[in-house]
Amino acid sequence: MIRIVIFLIVVGLISLGFVWLADRPGDVVITWQGKHIETSLMVMTDAVLLGMAAIAAICIVLYLIVRSPFLLRNVRRHRRSERAYQAMSGGLVAVGSGDIAAARKHAATVNRLAPHEPLSLLLAAQSAQLAGDREGAERAFRAMAGRDDTKPLGLHGLFIEAHRRDDHAGALAYAEEAARTAPSLGWASRAVMEARCKEGDWAGALRLLEQNLRTLEKSVYRRLRAVLLTAQAHALEATDRGRAKAQALEAQKLAPTLVPAAALAGRLLAEDGQHHKASRVIVGAWRANPHPELAQTYAELRFGESARDRLKRIEAFAKRVPEHIESAIATSRAAIDAQEFAKARAALASYLAAPTKRIALIMAELERAEHNDEGRVREWLSRAVHAAPDPAWTADGHVSDRWLPASPVTGHLDAFEWRVPLTGIAGAAPVIEPELPPAILPSAPIAPMQDRVDVQPPAPPPTDGASALARLRRKADQPKAEPIIPLVHAPDDPGPEVVVDEETEQEREQETKASGWRKLFG
Repeated sequence: MIRIVIFLIVVGLISLGFVWLADRPGDVVITWQGKHIETSLMVMTDAVLLGMAAIAAICIVLYLIVRSPFLLRNVRRHRRSERAYQAMSGGLVAVGSGDIAAARKHAATVNRLAPHEPLSLLLAAQSAQLAGDREGAERAFRAMAGRDDTKPLGLHGLFIEAHRRDDHAGALAYAEEAARTAPSLGWASRAVMEARCKEGDWAGALRLLEQNLRTLEKSVYRRLRAVLLTAQAHALEATDRGRAKAQALEAQKLAPTLVPAAALAGRLLAEDGQHHKASRVIVGAWRANPHPELAQTYAELRFGESARDRLKRIEAFAKRVPEHIESAIATSRAAIDAQEFAKARAALASYLAAPTKRIALIMAELERAEHNDEGRVREWLSRAVHAAPDPAWTADGHVSDRWLPASPVTGHLDAFEWRVPLTGIAGAAPVIEPELPPAILPSAPIAPMQDRVDVQPPAPPPTDGASALARLRRKADQPKAEPIIPLVHAPDDPGPEVVVDEETEQEREQETKASGWRKLFG
C-alpha cells in the first residue's frame, strides 16, 4: 500500500512538472559550427528524455552481452540447486518412511548435483543408517565433523555410532569434543556428565553442570544439582560427615521433594542432636511425597525412646497424610512394636481386601506377634506370594533396593522413580521357578477378605500330585497378555534383522486355509 502511494505521488509530481513547463512556453536556440537550431522548450525536453532512454537501453544491451556467460552459469546453478533441493526433500521423506531404494537413489542424485552441501552429507548418513551400512554412515559423519558448519552434527552421529558398537570410550571422546566445540549442546554435556557419574566423580559432574547453567531451565538445574549433591553426600558420609551434612541440606533446599536428600539430611541432623530441624525437614518431604524411607528415618530420630512414645510420634506423623498407604504401614509397624495390635489392625483394615506384598507380610508378622498362629501366618505368606507388587526404585526396567543417582542401564541422571515396576514388557526373559513338592502347592487362589479381618485358615492342600499337575496345566493354558509396549524403530535405525522361516510361513498359510468349515469337518 505504501509503495502504491509513493508511486502515485511521483507520477503526480512529474505531471505537475510537465504542466508547469506547458504553461510557460519558450524557445531554445542552438548555434554550433555554423548550424542554427531553433525549437520550443517542450520539444527540446522530450528530445533529451528520449536520448537518455536510448542511451540506457544501449547500455543494458551491452551489459547483457558482456555478462551473458555469467548469467547463463547462474541460471544453470539455480536449476541445479532446485533439482538438488528436490532430491534432498525426496530422500529425507524416503528415509522417514523407510524406503531404502528411494533413499539411496535420492542420495546418489544429491551427491552428484551438490556433493558439498551439508544436507547432502546428512542424507548420505541417514540412507546408510537405514540400509545398515554402519561404515558408510560413519564416513559421512566424519566428513561432517571435518567441516565447521556441520561439526556438531557430525560429532553427534559419530557419538551414536560409537554407542551402537559398544565403544563407550570413543563415544565419550566425541561427546567431550562436542562439549568443547559447542557448550550449548545438551546431549554432549549430558553424556559427559553421565560418564562422570559412572566414575563417581561427583565434583566433576557438578563443575560441568555449572558450566552449562545458561543452557538449562532453572527447575532442571536445581533438580540435577540436588541429585548430584545427594550422591556426593552419600559418598562423603563415612569420611567427612560435616561436608556431607551441608551438601544434603543444600540438596534438600534445592529439591524439597527429593526423598533421598531429605532422609539423609534428617538422619545426619538427628545424629548431631538437631531433632527439631530434622523433624521439620522430614515432615516437609513427607507431605509432598510419602515414602517408607522417610517414615523409617522419622521413627529413628530419637534414640532410646520407648515403643509407645514412638507410636504416638508416628501417629501424629501419619495424620499429615491420613489417606496414604504409607501412613497406614508406618502406623501399623509402630503399633506392632508397641504391642498395640488393635491399632495395627485398624490401620491396615481398609487395605486388606486387596493387599500388596508388604501389607500381607505385615499381617503375617502381626498374626505371629499377637496369636502365634502359624496357620494364619502361612496364609498371609501365601497371599504375599500372589499379591500385587509394591513400589520400588525403578529406572529403565532395573529395580534397585536403594536409590541411585543414575541408571545403571543407560547412565541417565535422575532416572530412578518410586513406582510399581512394569510387567509384561515384550522381550522379557521367562521366569524360572523351582518345582515345589505337591504338599505345598496351593490348591486354589485365596479369596480376598471383604468385610472381615479374622479369617479362618484354609483347608490343607491335597497331596495328590495329579491334581497339582492339572492345576499347572490349566495355568499354562490361560491366554497371555499382549505386550503393552510395541517395538518401534527410529527412522535412522534399521533395527535387528528378522529372519522368517519359510516352512513356518507355509504351515501358517495351510492352517489359515484349513480354517472355518474345512477345519470343522477335518
